[in-house]
Amino acid sequence: MTTLENRPNTALLVIDVQNDVVRGAYERDTVVANVATLVDRARAESVPVVWVQHSDDNIVLGSEGWEIVPELSRSDTESVVQKNYGDAFEATDLETVLSGLGVGRLIVAGAQTDECIRSTLHGAFTRGYDATLVGDAHTTEDLSEWGAPTPDLVIAHTNLYWDNHTAPGRTASTVSTSDVDFAG
Repeated sequence: MTTLENRPNTALLVIDVQNDVVRGAYERDTVVANVATLVDRARAESVPVVWVQHSDDNIVLGSEGWEIVPELSRSDTESVVQKNYGDAFEATDLETVLSGLGVGRLIVAGAQTDECIRSTLHGAFTRGYDATLVGDAHTTEDLSEWGAPTPDLVIAHTNLYWDNHTAPGRTASTVSTSDVDFAG
């Protein structure tokens, strides 16, 4: 269980499912559909959905490329966190948002697997959160021409190592969309 006191709640953290981030990403449509399923289930179960949007020199804040993909829609009651670094906790108000919601457990989905997903998972874990990665609801682009493994291998490796990640007082796991248990 989380090491954060008085934080019994779970939240769905949707990271960077933005037009420019997932344009051309591996199995984009399947992943976006799985994220949509998770968002719908979270809302139906009154689980907070927290959206994260990245901006930098290549993804300009407020541009079409920065927008959440059209297949997903954020409710006006759901928090959105703007970030400029891989870890969604770094120099953002994410911790304040989650603390205000009493959240100690995160269900994580989105993009990119090898950057913002991994960084945020580790950021959450080191801050005391339990963190579950939805193994079929995250994706990345193909960076193999620069020496990275192909996206399918990046995703498979991330799913494997996150499912085996351990630390005192916290849990890490990887589950499929169909196996997500928001009740914990």
